[in-house]
Amino acid sequence: MSGPVRAAGLLVYRPVKDGVEYLLLQASYKPFHWTPPKGHVDPGEDEWTAALRETKEEAGINADQLEIDKDFNFIQRYIANGEPKTVAYWLAKLVKPLEVTLSNEHQKMKWLGLEDSIALSKFKEMEEMLRAADNYLKEKSPK
Repeated sequence: MSGPVRAAGLLVYRPVKDGVEYLLLQASYKPFHWTPPKGHVDPGEDEWTAALRETKEEAGINADQLEIDKDFNFIQRYIANGEPKTVAYWLAKLVKPLEVTLSNEHQKMKWLGLEDSIALSKFKEMEEMLRAADNYLKEKSPK
């Protein structure tokens, strides 16, 4: 038994006039789900390294374009394809505007506010993470 399937990614956000928007990517394979950039942890790799690599591969965003908040680390645990899976996410603010460059694993991308992100992603675990991130950012922001 090798344990759960491990994946990692970054919940990328950008400030907008009335709050923040989150980056979601639509998979190019069924069921065409929407998630932040993420992917499997390669052998010999840790979650942090995988999160940075996958964000670069899937969205064309380098670590130097982000302000990554390592204090926000959200672990999702669920069953995928009959196997236990964990996905580690960190929160990352886009600090250098750019065009998102999708890999062939994704067909569309959207920047969306909290409620629209939750509605599009459809997964309970994603809603929990998005709400936790949104609350975290509100508590951190200067009053």
